[in-house]
Amino acid sequence: MKKTNVKKLAVAGVLCAVAVVGSLFSFPVFGSKCAPVQHMVNILCAVFLGPGYGVAAAFAASLIRNILGLGSLMAFPGSMFGALLCGLVYRKTGNILATLAGEVFGTAILGGLCAYPVAILFMGKSAAELAFYAYIIPFLISTAGGALISAVLIYSLKKTNALHSMQEALGE
Repeated sequence: MKKTNVKKLAVAGVLCAVAVVGSLFSFPVFGSKCAPVQHMVNILCAVFLGPGYGVAAAFAASLIRNILGLGSLMAFPGSMFGALLCGLVYRKTGNILATLAGEVFGTAILGGLCAYPVAILFMGKSAAELAFYAYIIPFLISTAGGALISAVLIYSLKKTNALHSMQEALGE
């Protein structure tokens, strides 16, 4: 049991590092930095580690990105909602396409809607400056890119049976 937890923690740490380094490859869309690598990491965490580790890795990556000046406060709602939802969907269904849809919906819709009060409360944006859906479009663009990247990676692993071996090694 403890051996599996150490393995999962190590993989979560590596995926967190990938998300932080991957944020160097971000692009601005409206008031948000779009980092598709974070969303790829969310989906990989869902498939390999489960929702708890996925949310923890998303939170840690968002925190590190903010400390290093590579992200904004939008990184928190923009990553954590998608990580939670896609992790729960994968745990319930085991379906990759549903997991990708869970990441996109969780990040774009739930994360986008929750980014609005974060922007008003913590970033000093006035309600007049922001439309209620101002973060949904940028989050959708970012998460769709990350979902596409992770789909290619996961289906490649699945085709070679490496996905099952990796999941088995992690106890998922």
